[in-house]
Amino acid sequence: MRRPNDPCISVASQTPRVHSDVSTAQKRSQLTCALVGNPNAGKTCIFNSLTGTHQHVGNYPGVTVAVKDGTARQGGRLFNLIDLPGTYSLTAYSIEEIIVQSCLLDQKPDVVINVIDASNLERNLYLTTQLIELGLPTIVALNMSDEARNQGIGIDYRKLGQLLGVPFVPTVGNRGIGLCELLDTAIAVAEGTSDIAHRVPVNYGEDVEQLIALFEERLEAMPDLVERYGKRWLAIHLLEKDKTVCEVIAPHPKGQEILAARDEAVQYLESLLHEDIPSLFAERRYGFVRGAVRETVSMSVEQKIRISDAIDAVVTHRLLGIPIFIAFLWLMFETTFSLGEIPMGWIESGVSLIGGALAAILPDGMFRGLVVDGVINGVGSVIIFLPNILILFFFISLMEDTGYMARAAFIMDRVMHTLGLHGKSFIPMVMGFGCNVPAILATRTLENRSDRLLTILINPLMSCSARLPVYILLAGTFFAAHATMVIFGIYALGIVLAMLVGQLFRRTLFRGEAMPFVMELPPYRVPLLRSVLIHVWDRAYVFIRKVGGVILVATVLIWLLCSFPGNFPGSTELQQSIQQLETSPASPDESAELSRLKTEFTEQQLQYSFAGRLGGYVAPMLRPMGLDWKEGLALLTGIAAKETVVSTLGVLYQTGAEADETSEGLRVALRSSGLTPASALAMMAIVLIYVPCFGTIAIIRRETASRRWTLFAITYSSMLAWLVGFTIYHIARLFPNLS
Repeated sequence: MRRPNDPCISVASQTPRVHSDVSTAQKRSQLTCALVGNPNAGKTCIFNSLTGTHQHVGNYPGVTVAVKDGTARQGGRLFNLIDLPGTYSLTAYSIEEIIVQSCLLDQKPDVVINVIDASNLERNLYLTTQLIELGLPTIVALNMSDEARNQGIGIDYRKLGQLLGVPFVPTVGNRGIGLCELLDTAIAVAEGTSDIAHRVPVNYGEDVEQLIALFEERLEAMPDLVERYGKRWLAIHLLEKDKTVCEVIAPHPKGQEILAARDEAVQYLESLLHEDIPSLFAERRYGFVRGAVRETVSMSVEQKIRISDAIDAVVTHRLLGIPIFIAFLWLMFETTFSLGEIPMGWIESGVSLIGGALAAILPDGMFRGLVVDGVINGVGSVIIFLPNILILFFFISLMEDTGYMARAAFIMDRVMHTLGLHGKSFIPMVMGFGCNVPAILATRTLENRSDRLLTILINPLMSCSARLPVYILLAGTFFAAHATMVIFGIYALGIVLAMLVGQLFRRTLFRGEAMPFVMELPPYRVPLLRSVLIHVWDRAYVFIRKVGGVILVATVLIWLLCSFPGNFPGSTELQQSIQQLETSPASPDESAELSRLKTEFTEQQLQYSFAGRLGGYVAPMLRPMGLDWKEGLALLTGIAAKETVVSTLGVLYQTGAEADETSEGLRVALRSSGLTPASALAMMAIVLIYVPCFGTIAIIRRETASRRWTLFAITYSSMLAWLVGFTIYHIARLFPNLS
């Protein structure tokens, strides 16, 4: 089998072998393929291997769940590939199931590529039976076939394909094995030249089949729906009380009549068989799959001890699991900070050179101030943290792609039970280290609404990557020798607070036990470097886009607020004194006085500017923590995006300051501003806890469908931020080296 660098997946690809007899008129230059499969089946890994960087993320219309699409070339054809969310079923209950079902029914791709885990055939093939019923051209990627072999599982995939009536192609997604054959088979199926062209529907038993036939006949009164969905699929999902099917049938002139007849027929059949219809359909599908697997799968007599079992014996150990997880997090932050310092210094020097060059070229005046002090110093103070963001997401991608993320959720299951939750809630919380928005979206996998609400409310306490630049700036400035431990402590503080707040909310607002859940532990896999790099690039693109968008706008706005109105009581006299000293011969004493007067002028101008007045409103609340109006203004702008806290400080502390000529300008300015290590710790704690960014607030509003819960999230986080910041500041002041 071929590897990913095989020339068959390229622009200059050769004619595929499987359909050389197909006429040119039958061949299509483009094919749309939808990738569908269970979570952890390797679907996205195959998608990344095929598309590389030729992909982008979008949202399915009307929802916020991400759907990827990309392109690949094979056999002279362009493949438009759609990576749909992982789902276990096509019955429209969860948002993922609704999206997958809607995409397949509305867009009708040329081929459906069903990616399944070869080592878990029975569970994965349930979805395959539903795809067969849907009637779209389908092939099955028998993924991770190497893992199945290592476990002693032998699969006669050709016979299995004949039994189900769909072609099976063995693949190893993370190594690119079988992907050329997969696309060749997709072409053959789309053009009707595959040697497996028949479909084998599931037989649901005489009584149920009679009921299906009865409603197939009734549904003929709806030719538009029959043409779109297919009679048998429509009848089956009508009987299963599929939400989407009921919604499209109800408005029809005979819709209510058919729904009433369905309810009556289902009630009769359930009383006759002593089993509810959805369970009956599921049982027959699993029975069909079990029979096919029994005829085509063989297990070796000797049972091998899997490597993943040996690793799990250590990393999920009752006593060792949590310390190992903590050690991994510490390594992640240590690498993020120490390794990131090197490229961070390069970018910082580059920003300083650009700022110096522009300052020398541009004439003195407001425009130079806007460009140099506003844009370069402001945006530059954020962009230098790009390497740290990339390293952090590299580690998070490794956790996901190796299978360790599921283990982290498993070992935290006992801890989560103290909140009345289970380990499944921990996965969105870990995702919160990257970004709170997709982490909150991930709570959709929680079936219980109270579990979802509780997880959504505590998720913003997980420190997202947007806060990392603030931590690195303050920790590197005031705790250079122990920056890693300080940043690790801030992240740990977020986890501890989430547990405490979650326990409080569970006992007051969300009383009751969490729903039971059996956690799936996928096998360990060697991560595909290409896939990891794609994930890292996606995050880098989001960060750079944010720097060029909301952060740039906020930086320019802050500079304008700092520059106007420009006058303050005594400004004229102070300017005259500065001009006199600048025109007269400068003695050492006069030079020192000139420097003092310039600093005073800048401070007074800032304090009486619009920015100073705005920051003055929040300053009284922050003074008990050793913070002034500048930090207050930075926190206000951070509500738009947390990275703007750094860019705002960059503008406020470097505008007009002599320190802006050095690469350490902002840190030098912060150390000389009167801030103490204690107040820096309080500031980091506030940034961790206080009001989530606009994007997170919007997603909380959408996911809770409640203004009340959204307002509650904003209010409780703000109050908690002040309380924790105040406490940390006054405890830290007890130590002489921090006060």
